[in-house]
Amino acid sequence: MPDRSSGPRPTLEAVAARAGVSRATVSRVVNGGAGVRAPVADRVREAVAELGYVPNQAARSLVTRRSGAVAVIIAEPEFRVFSDPFFERQVRGISRELSANDSQLVLLWVEGPDDHDRIARYLGGGHVDGALAFSLHESDELPSVVLGSGVPAVFGGRPGGPGAGSEHAVPYVDCDNRGGARAAVRHLVGLGRTRIAHIAGPRDQTSALDRLHGYRDVLPDADPGLTAQGDFTARSGESAMAALLDAGPAAPDAVFASNDLMASGALRLLHERGLRVPEDIAVVGFDDMASVAETTDPPLTTVRQDIEGNGRLMVRLLMALLDGRDTETVPPASVITPTLLVRRATA
Repeated sequence: MPDRSSGPRPTLEAVAARAGVSRATVSRVVNGGAGVRAPVADRVREAVAELGYVPNQAARSLVTRRSGAVAVIIAEPEFRVFSDPFFERQVRGISRELSANDSQLVLLWVEGPDDHDRIARYLGGGHVDGALAFSLHESDELPSVVLGSGVPAVFGGRPGGPGAGSEHAVPYVDCDNRGGARAAVRHLVGLGRTRIAHIAGPRDQTSALDRLHGYRDVLPDADPGLTAQGDFTARSGESAMAALLDAGPAAPDAVFASNDLMASGALRLLHERGLRVPEDIAVVGFDDMASVAETTDPPLTTVRQDIEGNGRLMVRLLMALLDGRDTETVPPASVITPTLLVRRATA
């Protein structure tokens, strides 16, 4: 490794001299340009490594017209993001893939419509090359704000609501929420459960709606009283479980919760009521957040989706857009198939 602690900083000209090529050739290789034969490009990269050359980011930006940064927009209040491990895993996947692409992550919070002007100004100001936005709500104008900024964008989750346009109009990454819900409910049916309840997530998010539809696909004639509303938090799962038990004399013998946090809240309430899991009531969650599913008592049977992988794929789609690849190679929708993880404990 070269000693970078002292002496002048290696220049583009020094790399060119070491590689035996022109300064322009070095510039094309360093900035990812085309038209340089592979053996020559390899020689330039070897010279870069030997000399410890680090490109000047300001000069590089003038050539590539790239800032080297990507905005990650989360449409949730800070307290939700820091209390829900889903967001940590999604951002971790995004961050790792951005690092692999030599890009920086700029995290932007959106707690309400008052933040939209700020987001629009930032995105339109040339500070970032593109945007990744997730946890979108149907009543939120954020999709139109992001798309209206003119920067390439990829959504996390099937778009919905005002400004999103057709779900096929912009690239997005999601798991097959409806199919995963069907797998969860069919599993409970296969166990012989006959009164299967559902703790639904927020009705203004497409992931929660798709999971509700998946439940109804398997149980189209289910008693409406067997569906209780939650908001993806553990506390709401606890409240919903209490409502289901208190609704009438015929209590559910199984429950499919729309995410693991709500399932954990439901389990806590069932323990308080002295009900045995899964003997008295079986429970299945969704997401397979290990920090939740592996620590409940008993461990939670859940539908596994690759949350970190979703984040990585969002970045890959965005990089394809930034690189100007043929639109036919950039699918408008990337839907990942989840799998049921049966821990043989809660269900």
